Amino acid sequence: MNQLLLSLMAAAGIALASAGVAQADTMSKEAYNAQKAQAKSQYESDEAGCKSMSGNAKDVCVLQAKGKRDVMIADAEAAYKNTPSARYDARVARVESQYKVAKEKCDDLSGNPKDVCVKEAKSAEVKGKADAKVDKVAAVAHSDATAKTADARKDATEDKRDAEYKVAVEKCDAMAGGAKDECVKAAKLHYGKS
Repeated sequence: MNQLLLSLMAAAGIALASAGVAQADTMSKEAYNAQKAQAKSQYESDEAGCKSMSGNAKDVCVLQAKGKRDVMIADAEAAYKNTPSARYDARVARVESQYKVAKEKCDDLSGNPKDVCVKEAKSAEVKGKADAKVDKVAAVAHSDATAKTADARKDATEDKRDAEYKVAVEKCDAMAGGAKDECVKAAKLHYGKS
């Protein structure tokens, strides 16, 4: 279930990020201010909808409302500034919002399933930020774009593998004795850890 949730969130984030990156025209100051005001108004409405909830469902709802607001504002800023840095910031805002919500949803679990859920959420965050960084480096680099992009991709790949390794090892914690040792050994082998 958590894997599916994270996969869906990642797909939605990529689709939204692609839409934001495709923005070629710079947004006017008036449109920018209007979009920021709309984000704040939408947040107030969404947050009011959370008041009837309780417990973790309410916490998740509030984080979703805040995330939606933050992403809308970051997207407006990216469109207004129309720079690789602003587009990167918008993608990071989206990734961080998704991470916070996914992590909060883990609070409904306990023990090892909760630990795995948190590691999966963190892994998705690391992957999203790494991909955003690669895209930013590719957009910023001009004369030596190939070398910088290759370095950024290498770093991103390492970050992603480290995050995936941590998830795999956390899953091993549900086991005991020799089975746990074999699980950890297999994870180390698969991810190239000593």
